[in-house]
Amino acid sequence: MPEPSDSDLLLAIAAGPGALPEFYRRHVAKIVGFGVRRFADPEDVADFVADVFVEVLAGAHRFDPRRGTALGWLYGLAGNIAAATLRRRARADEMVQRLSGRAALDSDDFDRVEAQIDAASELRTTYQALLGLSEDDRRLIELVAVDGLSPAAAARALGVSAVAGRVRLTRARQRLRAALAASGHPDPTHSPATSEDCDEIHQPS
Repeated sequence: MPEPSDSDLLLAIAAGPGALPEFYRRHVAKIVGFGVRRFADPEDVADFVADVFVEVLAGAHRFDPRRGTALGWLYGLAGNIAAATLRRRARADEMVQRLSGRAALDSDDFDRVEAQIDAASELRTTYQALLGLSEDDRRLIELVAVDGLSPAAAARALGVSAVAGRVRLTRARQRLRAALAASGHPDPTHSPATSEDCDEIHQPS
């Protein structure tokens, strides 16, 4: 019997949980890597991985193989969960800061906080700009700029041709640069195409 594809497993999971262990085995390392590039605490990574596969079980019925690959669907799901988690954390941190008040900080503390704010400013600005992009644009930029995939590999993960992925990535970067222009931040997503990318882009899709 041929081994079921990832798409076959997701369609099976939609009918019942029996195929989930095999899908988990195939992709847990990818999702752990996805998590460690976004969260600094091992417990947060573990919670993130658990949340992703719980959502795989709950949401597999939404997977449509006509719209993209199973891996692209999984990366999109993971990206949405990570973004939601970071947004919740940002809101919680903001509330803690408001409740703690200035009385809890002395002058040395303020200096350290200001230094940390300055150091994180570009990342914060970039992240907010990313959240303003469409879901497809954000997924593509995250796969290239955060997860280190080549543009061609990111396109494959999202179920589009290398040419379409390259065009979409160029347009997404233009939108991101426009969102960052007022703050004077450079485009953080730029990564020169490798020869492998260029070779693949010129192959027929």
